[in-house]
Amino acid sequence: MPVEKNFYDYIVCGGGASGLLLLYRMAQDPYFASKKILLIEKEAQKANDRTWCFWETSPGPLEQIVTHCWSKAHFKHPDWSQLLTLSPFDYKMIRGEDFYRFIHQALTHFSALNIVYAPVEKIQDAGALTTVKTTKGEFQSPKVFSSIHDPQRYLQQHKYPVLQQHFLGWVITSEQEAFSTDEIVFMDFDLPQEGRTQFIYLLPFSKNKALIEFTLFSPDLLSTAAYEKGIKDYLQKVGIEKYTIEEKENGCIPMTAYNFDRHNTKTLLHIGTAGGWTKASTGYTFQKTIKKTAELIDFIKKERPLNDFKTRNKYHFYDTLFIDVLAQYNEKGGALFKNLFKQNKHLTIFKFLDEEASLWDDLKIMRSFPLLVFVKALFKRLF
Repeated sequence: MPVEKNFYDYIVCGGGASGLLLLYRMAQDPYFASKKILLIEKEAQKANDRTWCFWETSPGPLEQIVTHCWSKAHFKHPDWSQLLTLSPFDYKMIRGEDFYRFIHQALTHFSALNIVYAPVEKIQDAGALTTVKTTKGEFQSPKVFSSIHDPQRYLQQHKYPVLQQHFLGWVITSEQEAFSTDEIVFMDFDLPQEGRTQFIYLLPFSKNKALIEFTLFSPDLLSTAAYEKGIKDYLQKVGIEKYTIEEKENGCIPMTAYNFDRHNTKTLLHIGTAGGWTKASTGYTFQKTIKKTAELIDFIKKERPLNDFKTRNKYHFYDTLFIDVLAQYNEKGGALFKNLFKQNKHLTIFKFLDEEASLWDDLKIMRSFPLLVFVKALFKRLF
């Protein structure tokens, strides 16, 4: 029998976006008010360690902490460029420090929740219960949700290619007014590709302040100097010579169609990036996490085994083919994305990326890419 003081109805391991959003939704649902819930995280997240961006057609559950919102987006390629009017979507940004503060404040009123600050040493499924071992003791639950990411699980296999969305960004203030405040640069491929898929991503905060990221979809990371050179070259190209670097950020997000569900059990479910919630073809995770946590709350209340909560659907297959092609022809990534934006309306693209498109929309998206290349990828994947 479990030790009563260390037994919980639900345990959440990891206090990042997926773990905190799951707890936030639990706090809002009366079903969980009488439960015993534990959050285990190494330390309380407070710093502005990242930003999250996503698109929505209406105010969402986190609307009050949206820092910036844009209605237009540039797509740029040497052979074709366009300014997209995003309506009915808005492109939104949430800063890490605002997110952590908002969620933790909301959880202070959630009496069912206890928090232990300690590193997780091991998570062990023992059949009817899963045990979480930490530096501050062991805790057991029949429902454990872990966002702890183990990249070796997909890096040590060869069935599914693994790319990385890796980037370094600067928030700069320029001496000149250089930015249009309602227009982001979604992807600017008008720069040397150097055998990879690489582009500039820009979010303006005012006419002279913006976040500029040098971003790549490729297997290998670069040196810090290489990312910074990408930003400097871009600033020089657009005529911004005098500026101050206010903040820096960097990140690396896996892009793979690897089957993360295989690591789930009846009493253990991996969530967030660790659970395959990252959109493999784009690296976007936050909006999918908002949706998945809502679905997960409904699922939990049905008292079904956790490994019945599946993440794979037809879009997993589409992403598999896209990553297969992008991994094999990484230097042609810019051209692939150019075809996507040139041949489809932005509404169709965003619905497809949100995994809410019709079959007809799916077909329109798929025909945007070189037929022979995708047929070869399909044949290889099926046979």
